Formats: sequence, C-alpha cells, structure tokens
Amino acid sequence: MGNHLAVCIGRQFGSGGREIGRLVAAKMGMEFYDKALLKEAAKKSGIVEEMFEKADEKPTSSLLYSLSMAATGSKAPTFNEYTAYMPNDRLQNYISQVIREAAEKSPCVIIGRCADYVLRGREKTFSLFLHAELETRIGRIAKKQNLDEDAARALIRKTDRSRANYYSFYTDRDWGAADNYDMALNAGRFSVDQTVDTICRVLQQLYGENPAG
Repeated sequence: MGNHLAVCIGRQFGSGGREIGRLVAAKMGMEFYDKALLKEAAKKSGIVEEMFEKADEKPTSSLLYSLSMAATGSKAPTFNEYTAYMPNDRLQNYISQVIREAAEKSPCVIIGRCADYVLRGREKTFSLFLHAELETRIGRIAKKQNLDEDAARALIRKTDRSRANYYSFYTDRDWGAADNYDMALNAGRFSVDQTVDTICRVLQQLYGENPAG
C-alpha cells in the first residue's frame, strides 16, 4: 500500500486551491481529482450524482442537514428521499472509497473531501493546506463570480464555515490547523505560479526528482 504519491490539498475558499492543485498535477505528471470524485462515487454507488453534489463538503449527517435546510427555508427531503440517499455518511463512505482507489491507481492530487484523513498513515501521502488573507480572497471571488465585496465576503465566510464543519464532523480534527497537515502555505503571499513551483520543489525534495514516477 502507498506506492503512488497522493497529494491532498485542503483550502480556504478563494485561496486558489483548485487552480493550484490542477497546475501542480499537470507539472508533476499526476492525475487531478476534484469534482470528478463525485462522478466516480455516483457510478460506484448507483446513487444519482446530484445527491453527491448537494452533499459535497457539507458538514452534517442527514438529520442535521435536513434541519439546517428547514431553518433556511429550503425544501426538506421527503421520507423516501431520506431513506434512499441519507445519511450523508453513506455518501462520504463512497467518496472515501473512491479516494483510496484513486491513490492506489496512480500518482494524484486530490482536492478537499477529507482526503488527508482518508489516506492517513499511508506511506506516500502529502497533505497541504492553502490559505490567504481575507481581503485577497474577497478580491479573487468578487472578480471570478462577478460579485460585490460584501457578497463575496459573505460567500467566503459561509463556504469556509461549511468546509470547516464538514472536516471536523468526519475527522474530529480542526480544519486548517497547521499540525494536521504536512505543510500550510499562505498562497496570498505569492503568485499562482510561485505557489505551484514551491509545492513542486517540496515534493521533489521529499520524494525525488520525479515523485510521480
């Protein structure tokens, strides 16, 4: 177990984690997994992909998720939907299985979904958390999603809170706490290319000049 390198990237919303992860994977000759994990989990489970998308990096079990949806005025799932597709733990189990299989299949970069915890103890797993100053992230999200600053700030806080609760719920760890990762990097201090180069150099130092080989 653990013959292939798996790089697991946690990220604050707006830190550029997905773009950085994709570029690291391309530069190192590794597979890249983000939303593709949901598609693979849907195929494996026979559960429609939409259910995985709705539960993606959501923090709660089915009961708490349903209550939170009701509190925000969203339509609660019917009993049949509840019993067929919930709790979210069931969906997370399929995602975890896909993560393990991806890591064993080939060298890869995996974004979020508690991958660092799922692959804990594995010989060639490198965990990384990317963060950035709030104002930097607000600027990035406002531009990317065509939002004003207040809307971007609210979306960032909501998404970060969801990711933190999701991570804590399934790992019993603190999301973003430096001691939970091999490396924490302030991506806001560097350009995207500089951040990618830094990560690749670290991987090469730890795993050799061709860590994906």
